[in-house]
Amino acid sequence: MTTPTNPDFARTVRPPVMEARRWLDGVTFSTDQPLINVSQAAPVQAPPLGLRQALADAALNEDAAHLYGPVLGMPELRGEIAARWSTAYQGHIKPDQVAITAGCNQAFCAAIATLAQKEDEVILPTPWYFNHKMFLDMQGIAAIPLQTGADMLPNPQHAADLITDKTRAIVLVTPNNPAGVEYPAALVRAFYTLAKSRGLALIVDETYRDFDSRTGPPHDLFGDKNWHQTLIQLYSFSKAFRLTGHRVGALIAGEDRMIEIEKYLDTTAICPNQLGQRGALWGLQNLAKWLSGERDEILSRRRAIQDGFKVLEKRGWKLLGCGAYFAYVRHPFDMPSSILAPELVDKAGILLLPGTMFKPENDPTAESELRIAYANIDIDGIHDLFSRLQGLQF
Repeated sequence: MTTPTNPDFARTVRPPVMEARRWLDGVTFSTDQPLINVSQAAPVQAPPLGLRQALADAALNEDAAHLYGPVLGMPELRGEIAARWSTAYQGHIKPDQVAITAGCNQAFCAAIATLAQKEDEVILPTPWYFNHKMFLDMQGIAAIPLQTGADMLPNPQHAADLITDKTRAIVLVTPNNPAGVEYPAALVRAFYTLAKSRGLALIVDETYRDFDSRTGPPHDLFGDKNWHQTLIQLYSFSKAFRLTGHRVGALIAGEDRMIEIEKYLDTTAICPNQLGQRGALWGLQNLAKWLSGERDEILSRRRAIQDGFKVLEKRGWKLLGCGAYFAYVRHPFDMPSSILAPELVDKAGILLLPGTMFKPENDPTAESELRIAYANIDIDGIHDLFSRLQGLQF
């Protein structure tokens, strides 16, 4: 007799990035055609030297860096975020409205855990970020797909038609994962107005905010006196300071919700990573110029994607969205993307993800779509990627 398995977990897909990595098992790549890995949106380089030195100093000299800390995070880091976010968004955020989490994924899970229970509903624009969908599935919460338009942007009026008495939240990701598009401030405001009018939470995941091509605040929601009654913002330090392995994220919400957030975090991690928090704080205080350079580099790669894509358009490809770390594309082949993506490993030495990982099973458009996480290849790598894709024949 086997031990029981939670059926909601059993129905949840296995981690997509890990599934894609298994396509590499047993495959060798030549020096003439090495692997181009554009499957995961994560920096592959270590943090800058100054930050690594700050981490080393903390590890050697701060006893508290190795002990339990406050469940909601270091007061110094929470205060720094509150001050900097208040300036950046031209609003007012208090330290008590900030929680530090084990990455942005945990921030999302914490927010959902305080909002919804089994058989409730949460609206997710499609293509969606698969870890959001996975957590909802594991909790028995229905992910209600909100189809985006040709511009990869969701429509608030269409979202309004999906709201039922079981709806608890609407989730936006901007700049978007997987489509890369940046949601206009007016669109984010329209979703906020909708959520507020229907008594729902609006969760805005801004993991890729530091690589937005626009200047100034990406939205004005924190300028509202009562933003905390509706808005929950999520953020990650993984992309900004290359702290992926240290797992540091942030959740911004009202003080009342923080009471519930603290319960979730205490039972899942007890406290955030202590060294990672110190790294995030040092980065906020010392790496503004460096991060600006990182943003410039990502934007230059975005331009290379947009300019270079013309050679693929002639062969029937279409660039559906591009920005931050991602290009979301439609391929021209008479082959489902779920089969094409693994084939590209052997055929072209390219590892990317199929659209089927970002949409419901019954969505036929997913089979013609692919996600390219281009932030981890330089401009020469982008040219090589396009050259290989241009030469494909099936």
